[in-house]
Amino acid sequence: MNKRFSGSRFRLSVFLCIHVPLLLAAVLLFALAHPNPLSVRGFPLAAYFAFVPLFVLVRRISLRASFLWGAVYGFLCYCAYSYWLGAFHPLALYVITGLYLFWMALIVPLLKLADILFPKKGYLLQWALWIGYEYVKTLGFNAFCYGIIGYSQWSWPAVIQIAALTGVWGVSALVVFPSAWIGAGCNAALACRKETADAAPACPRGKFFLAAFRRFAVREKIPALVWSVCLAFTLVFGAVSLQRTADGPSVQVALIQPNSDPWHGGLPAYRREFRKLSALSDAALAARPDVDFVVWPETAFIPRIEWHYKYREDRESFNLVQDLLRYLDSAPVPFVIGNDDAVRVTGPDGRDMRVDYNSVFVFFPGENVIPPAPERYRKTHLVPFTEHFPYRDAFPWVYDLLVASDTHFWEKGSEYTVFQIGGLRFSTPVCFEDTFGYLSRRFVNAGARAIVNLTNDAWAKDICCQYQHLAMSVFRAVENGVPLVRSTATGQTAAVDPAGRVVAMAEPFTETWLVADIPLLPDTGKTLYRIWGDLWGVLFLAVSPAVLLAGTVFRMVRKIRSGNSSCT
Repeated sequence: MNKRFSGSRFRLSVFLCIHVPLLLAAVLLFALAHPNPLSVRGFPLAAYFAFVPLFVLVRRISLRASFLWGAVYGFLCYCAYSYWLGAFHPLALYVITGLYLFWMALIVPLLKLADILFPKKGYLLQWALWIGYEYVKTLGFNAFCYGIIGYSQWSWPAVIQIAALTGVWGVSALVVFPSAWIGAGCNAALACRKETADAAPACPRGKFFLAAFRRFAVREKIPALVWSVCLAFTLVFGAVSLQRTADGPSVQVALIQPNSDPWHGGLPAYRREFRKLSALSDAALAARPDVDFVVWPETAFIPRIEWHYKYREDRESFNLVQDLLRYLDSAPVPFVIGNDDAVRVTGPDGRDMRVDYNSVFVFFPGENVIPPAPERYRKTHLVPFTEHFPYRDAFPWVYDLLVASDTHFWEKGSEYTVFQIGGLRFSTPVCFEDTFGYLSRRFVNAGARAIVNLTNDAWAKDICCQYQHLAMSVFRAVENGVPLVRSTATGQTAAVDPAGRVVAMAEPFTETWLVADIPLLPDTGKTLYRIWGDLWGVLFLAVSPAVLLAGTVFRMVRKIRSGNSSCT
């Protein structure tokens, strides 16, 4: 009884004094690496060590326990990192934290399996598995790019230039490797320290640990040297890339930031919002007569412009639309506006129904304003659950819950539109569309020479959310070698050059405007990312499970052979 009690007490002490602190340290480092309440730019250096506690924890826990530890890690990471989702709706935070509870309940056991199958070289497989996981989580209906560790480097332009070759996956690979290598060294040193300390208990434990870690470093010097060479190449390539400048003609764009969430308050609020947007636009045009066009944020004007003009079901909405169109038609420059685009179609039951699209309209005064016939882009990648839920028939209770939560659903667009104003060919990903590399790549390969993002992050009411979004968007400029500008409801309204440097930014949470120069770049050559796309992510995703499967099969075959030889 005493032995059983002492054993339980020992396990509890290990749990409380070692495992839980490792878990909390891993969560804290993950959150600190990205924009966070302590630093809106994040702590990029922390990213290189963010997974050391996790990899050490993986070695110490059992395969069976790894499912639970992984679930807790995923849940806590996204509570700490994306806490701002609760400001939008508690359901959004539950969905995301639940999703990553599930993801990590799968990934951490795979990390543990890699450690079991390859005791000495398993850290290399763990490294590859993590990059593969980061890629796969950007696919499908639940795709969510927030939390990819490579984005933590957004404020270090010299480091992120390799995204032009590899996308964000090369940056993530560079960042994750030190954690995997150091974690493996710590595990080897801890195991050796225990063995040596048992043999010579009087010797200092720290001395054993350092000596064992040095032996690991010598043994695994080749991977470390390869990483060092890659880091040196990254920095040199980055330094050379940053020397390039975009000389020549440019287009001036006024980016309007109204500092409000336009969706609340009904028609009186919509009219106040229109007055604010038009006043800010007039101020920008008065201060900078050389402006070529004006951009309003995502769904900045709420009443459906074409719908209310055509059907006139609501007189007040029609009057407000008329006021907008008169203003746009008398403006000296074109306007790029976010709006809810609605069309009438025949439903399955034969009745007329309205279909909505989260859209961008381009109005040219005197040409396509009255009657409204704007050029348009309809958002193609909708936010899961909050903008789009395609499983209504399979999960009607989820759909009903979302509707009860005042969710506004849209349909997907299908065209990758390229607009042209003043010689500038540009495309307009809407809100979190600029977090997906593949989407901006399609726009640029379709002919866009700049990205103009329209965003509404006002619902979060949080500076960290806005900086996390900006951190991802700067990669789209680097990957495609084009400038990027953002017009947002509350921030971060900014201009980013083709090297991913934020060259201008409006003060967040203020009513303001920002005029940015967008260089007119010729399409003289494609970046490798424009040619390869997310090939590096695909390779990590393909290779790591294949190696894991091969290791499992090899282990099973070896066990069978060992059993047969013992029988003989």
